[in-house]
Amino acid sequence: MSLLGTLVDVRPLRTSADFRRLWISTSASTFGQQVAVVAVLAQAWALTGSSFAVGAVGLAQAAGMVVCGLVGGSLADAVDRRRLVLFTTVGQTAAATLLAAQAFAGLRSFALIVVLVGVQGALVGLGAPARRTLAVKLLPSGQLSAGLALSSLSFQAALLVGPALGGVVTAASGPAGAYALDAAFLLVAAYGIGGLPAIRPEGGERPGLRSIGAGLRFVVGDPVLGGSFLTDVLATVLAMPVALFPAVAAERFDGDPRLIGWFLSAIAVGGLLAGLGSGVFTRARRLGAVQLAGSLGWGIALASFGLMEPLWAALGCLAVAGACDVVAVVSRGATTQLATPDSHRGRVSSVEFVLGAAGPDVGNFRAGSVAGMTSAPVAAVSGGLLCVVGLGVLTFADRPLRTFERP
Repeated sequence: MSLLGTLVDVRPLRTSADFRRLWISTSASTFGQQVAVVAVLAQAWALTGSSFAVGAVGLAQAAGMVVCGLVGGSLADAVDRRRLVLFTTVGQTAAATLLAAQAFAGLRSFALIVVLVGVQGALVGLGAPARRTLAVKLLPSGQLSAGLALSSLSFQAALLVGPALGGVVTAASGPAGAYALDAAFLLVAAYGIGGLPAIRPEGGERPGLRSIGAGLRFVVGDPVLGGSFLTDVLATVLAMPVALFPAVAAERFDGDPRLIGWFLSAIAVGGLLAGLGSGVFTRARRLGAVQLAGSLGWGIALASFGLMEPLWAALGCLAVAGACDVVAVVSRGATTQLATPDSHRGRVSSVEFVLGAAGPDVGNFRAGSVAGMTSAPVAAVSGGLLCVVGLGVLTFADRPLRTFERP
């Protein structure tokens, strides 16, 4: 086996043409989103000059994603999942095209931007649970972690490259050019999904509130799933550090605004390196233990970040946190799909999606509130330590999660 094959487990791309299509589709969609976010921020600020208005755009998108995420999970357990993902991806393409059209036409309507971004977020939420269930149907269980790691690798690459590309395109051709590029990426994403076979749920249930409620009860009643999602909540709500970055830069490093970007990039670089070395952990059978270890590493690294004075040490802690986050997210994703019967995968995936969308925002609110009452280092250290303590209790109390292995 080559060194690259040892570090990055590329078996899913090599052995499954259908997974290659899914991976290309998901990667293109993610790159498009990261390109477009710069254009949305730039155009909203140019039209309003208000940070509150810029934040309102993000709120509209997040609200649509969370609400429609639960609905999408119910639909994913009732209809052909490939068709649902294809429909929502085509809808996102149409919304991106309309965003490009309004920018080209110079309509200068902030309300229209909010509506279109909200619609796009709702479509993302509607299709995300179904998209998350596709890999487990296209790959053998022994390659699922590797497939999810490859998706995480492309996501981390998009976080690094996408906004930079969006900034260059927006500066050169205005927001319209970035929106058009997003639409082009989404066309590639739709083409990739269109080439997949039909993927229907087993024993599907009629969609609706009763179906959503049954899915939530299933998660709460299953110690592996409930423990996995509690692990995510402890990591994000208690230890999310992003809201602290401006204060840490001001209090410890002379307030250089470039450091905020460096802090964010350090996390992304750590995640990218973990993705490049994913072969080390994706072949592990004990997914529950790997997930818990990754989350514990995240908490320890972020508590250490709050204590570090040299800039290089602070950046190193954030890079370690980013790497541990990828380990935890990939193993949690594999655990979630393998521990869930196919009849419930859409609804369980919707819970995972909603927690992933809302948890970081709640965590940043907690961090900012604690920092306002104390200081940014205290908020970082206390959050990281609380995360570690909570995960330690969960590790000992939830034996089914701790011992969960892939088939």
